[in-house]
Amino acid sequence: MAVPLQQCTKQEQRSVVRFLFSEGVKPIEIHRRMRIQYGDRCMSHTQVYEWTEKFKNDVTSMEYSPCPGAAFTAVTEDNISAVENVIGENRRVTVKEVASLLDISVGSAHHVIHEELKFRKVCARWVPKRLTPEMKERHVNACQELLRQYEADGEAFLQCIVWG
Repeated sequence: MAVPLQQCTKQEQRSVVRFLFSEGVKPIEIHRRMRIQYGDRCMSHTQVYEWTEKFKNDVTSMEYSPCPGAAFTAVTEDNISAVENVIGENRRVTVKEVASLLDISVGSAHHVIHEELKFRKVCARWVPKRLTPEMKERHVNACQELLRQYEADGEAFLQCIVWG
């Protein structure tokens, strides 16, 4: 009986793909067999197909190598500050417009806006997810004012708020 492997590396799985492919096993069968052994840690069906194509084209390295000339990412400090400036000038700008203005992909613009800057769209405007110190101070002041009014007027104040 086969015992599922608890730990594995990407290179190990690629070696298995190369070995089984060299024996003439089809990619769908390779994935099925690997899924039994590696479980949730198994590479995807698509990745098995991609690696079998590489091995078919005489690639022997098990290491992933990016395409020559391709940048790893457009998420740089310069682009993050540029996106922040664009949004600061026009809070109604769309992700596509930001991407077009800065000549970056829509996915990179979306990542910078949502993950790096923590903005979200509210009523067609970009707003920070976190309160600024000034906003927090205004909230505290408003709450303290309501508390003072309640302490001064008591139940009459509550009825005024509840009933309009």
